[in-house]
Amino acid sequence: MSAHVRLVEPAGLPTAVPYAYAAVVAAGARLVLLSGACPLDAAGRTVAPGDVPGQAAVCVENMLVALAAAGAAPEDVAFVRVLVASTSRDDLAAAWEVVHRAFDPHEPPGTLQGVTVLGWPDQLVEVEVVAAIQEALAALVTPPGGAVQQSLVQHEEASVHPSSSGPEREPA
Repeated sequence: MSAHVRLVEPAGLPTAVPYAYAAVVAAGARLVLLSGACPLDAAGRTVAPGDVPGQAAVCVENMLVALAAAGAAPEDVAFVRVLVASTSRDDLAAAWEVVHRAFDPHEPPGTLQGVTVLGWPDQLVEVEVVAAIQEALAALVTPPGGAVQQSLVQHEEASVHPSSSGPEREPA
């Protein structure tokens, strides 16, 4: 159980659902916003075409790698969204089951959504999460002057010093 994420199970709402109805992130925690984890291998190829549970499993593996790189773990997740390119409720349920198992016993609130199409060829599943980590740990993951801060500085410079050939850049 995470010290930064408290799951909320309100009285009066059905208890037979496999997720919490809300999550509260502790003051002082830093949010970790993952892009959608896709069923891609290291070469960027979609794996398990036509296999919803197989793609969901690869999405979970990729999500866990990204969470760990950000200093977070599954129990730090405050929200999950599972997107499935299908009109079949069976496909949606199959993807949810794989993702749900990855968080067990933690059951963050989430949304399971059928969509028309996803971004990669043959992609059927995508998993998005929001997590919360300790502020002290966040400082270790993204040091002062790190890539995130540097890209913001470059964006601000480009806005202040526009030119017809693109943003002016200082020599490295």
